[in-house]
Amino acid sequence: MKHLLVLFMILSSSFSVATAQSKDESAVTQAVETLRKAMIDADKAGLEKITSAKLSYGHSGGNIEDRAAFVDHIVSGKSDFVTIDLTDQTIAITGQTAIVRHTLSATTNDNGKPGNVHLYVMLVFVKESGQWKLVARQAVKIPVKEKP
Repeated sequence: MKHLLVLFMILSSSFSVATAQSKDESAVTQAVETLRKAMIDADKAGLEKITSAKLSYGHSGGNIEDRAAFVDHIVSGKSDFVTIDLTDQTIAITGQTAIVRHTLSATTNDNGKPGNVHLYVMLVFVKESGQWKLVARQAVKIPVKEKP
């Protein structure tokens, strides 16, 4: 009987850890969706709320922006996302840090010029005061496959 009680306690604690990870993964997934919508809507308040004051935002062309520049470029239309589709998303959480990777396909209208982008993106979120905030982002252009 004693062994069953110990086994039950071990299984219960394992379930609690798995549940906590699932809650964090769900919260990070929601944070990514909040960011995606705020970028499409050019929502200044939303962008500022989901990003850390220490944001380092790396573009696929090599430009790096802080939070103020990132928000300004979205809100002003310099970086105008009409649609953003995210696929192949993975989330890895270690403590208060989450690394998100996905493929981003978007239609854009940067400075009134229509376009399309296809990128691999890595996002780093940190938990600040109980909220997941974007602290870093790096995008890489998806290589165009040559036809044989």
